[in-house]
Amino acid sequence: MKRIFQFFSIAAVCMTAGLVTTAQDHVTVKSAAPQIEGRWDMTVIENGVPKPSWLEINHSGHKRLVGHFVGMGGSARPVSQVFFKDGKLSFSLPPQWEAEDNDQKFEATLQDGKLTGTMVEANGKVWPFTAVKAPALRPTKAPVWGKPIALFNGKNLNGWKPLGENSQWVVENGVLKSPKSGVNLASEQKFRDFKLHVEFRCPAGSNSGVYLRGRYEVQIEDSYGKDPAKDLLGAIYGFISPVEMAAKKAGEWQTYDITLVGRYVTVFLNGKQVIYYQEIPGITGGALDSNEGEPGPIFFQGDHGPIEFRNITITPAQ
Repeated sequence: MKRIFQFFSIAAVCMTAGLVTTAQDHVTVKSAAPQIEGRWDMTVIENGVPKPSWLEINHSGHKRLVGHFVGMGGSARPVSQVFFKDGKLSFSLPPQWEAEDNDQKFEATLQDGKLTGTMVEANGKVWPFTAVKAPALRPTKAPVWGKPIALFNGKNLNGWKPLGENSQWVVENGVLKSPKSGVNLASEQKFRDFKLHVEFRCPAGSNSGVYLRGRYEVQIEDSYGKDPAKDLLGAIYGFISPVEMAAKKAGEWQTYDITLVGRYVTVFLNGKQVIYYQEIPGITGGALDSNEGEPGPIFFQGDHGPIEFRNITITPAQ
């Protein structure tokens, strides 16, 4: 009897302190709208043109849904509360880089595993969107690497295409240059899993990026002497910070060695491992599309200032 009394006394204390949950508690948490939770690849139709976005929804305890959102530009930002009832979804976001001081508002209906709805921009414009569950992209075996491919021949832009008109990209003395802000540049070839080597030189105050499969930006920025952050050199923009800042001074040649398998990335910056096999949750701002299950190009950001590249080599998985 003494042992039984001690057991119930301890259990009562634990329950009072919130350390023990009941079977009903567990059922409630596990059933917090599982059909809407997860990651969603979104396509927004802006003036008839498809633009990529991304949404993640999770439960916070057993009463609320929260999330993260990536728009057509900018970085991942938190969603403080997502509302979902009777198949109807809604949430809002404060402005990030928008000029207007208005919230973005989203409404959608979930039917047959697909979200269909509208987004109201900070400027009041309304765009339709659809969203489907993002693929997990979890590797099931170690990759077998093929032969290295030189993506840049050091002579001209063969194998590359500007993503817009009036391209500013030129090749001089074996260097691929964007001397001023303009359009981005993508490889004509598309890849799934790969190892990428690229050397770059970033002037003081400038900014660029290397997009993996055209969807995940590895940030380039004049970051010497700064603490690591999700929007500085070595980061997966908006999602993953490097473990240390291995930047050289502006104007010096630097190197990235990047391995992408599924959505898992490893990054070496100037010979130092700054990200080790981390999962990229979703597309980053400025992505070409949100079709995460498909191969995509390597593309360089050319719309944020001058940048130079050389010795671009990719080793695709077989």
